[in-house]
Amino acid sequence: MGKVTGFMEFERIEEGYKPVTERLKNYKEFVIGLDDAQAKKQAARCMDCGTPFCNSGCPVNNIIPDFNELVFRQDWKAAIDTLHSTNNFPEFTGRICPAPCEAACTLNVNEEAVGIKSIEHAIIDRAWHEGWVTPQPATVKTGKKVAVVGSGPAGMAAAQQLARVGHDVTLFEKNDRIGGLLRYGIPDFKMEKSHIDRRAEQLVAEGVTIRTGVLVGDMPRDSKVTNWAKETVSPEQLKSEFDAVLLTGGSEQSRDLPVPGRELDGVHFAMEFLPQQNKVNAGDKLKNQLRADGKHVIVIGGGDTGSDCVGTSNRHGAVSVTQFEVMPQPPVEENRPMTWPYWPLKLRTSSSHEEGCERVFSISTKEFIGEGGKVTGLKTVNVEFKDGKLVDVPGSEQILKADLVLLAMGFVNPVATVLESFGIDKDARGNAKAGTEAVGGYATNVPKVFAAGDIRRGQSLVVWAIREGRQAARAVDEFLMGSSELPR
Repeated sequence: MGKVTGFMEFERIEEGYKPVTERLKNYKEFVIGLDDAQAKKQAARCMDCGTPFCNSGCPVNNIIPDFNELVFRQDWKAAIDTLHSTNNFPEFTGRICPAPCEAACTLNVNEEAVGIKSIEHAIIDRAWHEGWVTPQPATVKTGKKVAVVGSGPAGMAAAQQLARVGHDVTLFEKNDRIGGLLRYGIPDFKMEKSHIDRRAEQLVAEGVTIRTGVLVGDMPRDSKVTNWAKETVSPEQLKSEFDAVLLTGGSEQSRDLPVPGRELDGVHFAMEFLPQQNKVNAGDKLKNQLRADGKHVIVIGGGDTGSDCVGTSNRHGAVSVTQFEVMPQPPVEENRPMTWPYWPLKLRTSSSHEEGCERVFSISTKEFIGEGGKVTGLKTVNVEFKDGKLVDVPGSEQILKADLVLLAMGFVNPVATVLESFGIDKDARGNAKAGTEAVGGYATNVPKVFAAGDIRRGQSLVVWAIREGRQAARAVDEFLMGSSELPR
């Protein structure tokens, strides 16, 4: 390593944030990245640990010790080449990945982990600034045509990999812009959409044809599922026009809360609320936008989507924001000897929580209460574990005021009937049934149709989507050509 004793000499350096009062005024990113000196010092903390668990802790298997050493040497060009060798879009993961690599860092056994995510963020931002991120079109075309359905991180990664080995790739997206949940699920203050736009330009320059506003299969035009499709393409058309089809759609069916009063106006899925603000930020005009101005907001669900609802509600000007979680409050510090190098259970406080939010744990909603068809409150009860099951705590019932309730309890499976349209077998959770084996992986039961990303594995992280898109691209390339030089 660049400095073998660095982990003993330097403390972890966190990225900075702009003040809450400043960042709540807009939807811009507010993270202050590391400067060159800070990045060098952070990289110096990477140990000569022999077995870099961070590599396997990272779903795309980033070669973390190598790019850490290169940053320590200030060889930024080699650092981005190393990072890009495993990760197509480090500006996505460097902003919104929860960093399982850091949980697996050897230093994390008894000290603060190396700030791997902040180093990755610094590398890719430097690369864009220096003009090192350029199109890599194929030098030889194969004459094979591939349709990639779904333009989230899995679809974008797969399309890029397949185009770079010479296939003619068409990327289909039902919405009006590409990016999937990166575009219409992640708030701009966590990741501005210009990052997606310039990657889209790179894809086009590499030969990818992008078709937005296209619905594939017999997918319902459900008003609760944000889409703006203008045309429909059948599975039969794709299978006849293309040599292979790769499905990379998201797991968009939100988990519902079917309790009395669910039909009241003011009770909405998070994915009705968040995409609208992203569209407004992009300059679109919306009628009757869901807003939290002057409202008492309750967010049901303690994960990242719930946190995004908190941050957006505060920017709208909500009177109060409360976030419910049915599970008990996790410990502030994880039991490292028991959990390392795996993802630990601990209390995680997001930047949105710090902007203003009351968090309530071990609470369950029993009923939505309303007047004149509009929600006015929630009837709740505290819960606790008994004999391995969550049960109500007697006498803990209460009614809480709410003008807007956002359901952010995760996603259960692909929302549309695209799988049925293709005749694809499903697993027990309603996702596309396809394995990940080295040979023949990601293939469905339908000839020449593959599946990867959330449509196959269920709701997951952007870094898992990129991994699956890359691996599926190799599987498709092997199917078309008999072998593949793409990394897996």
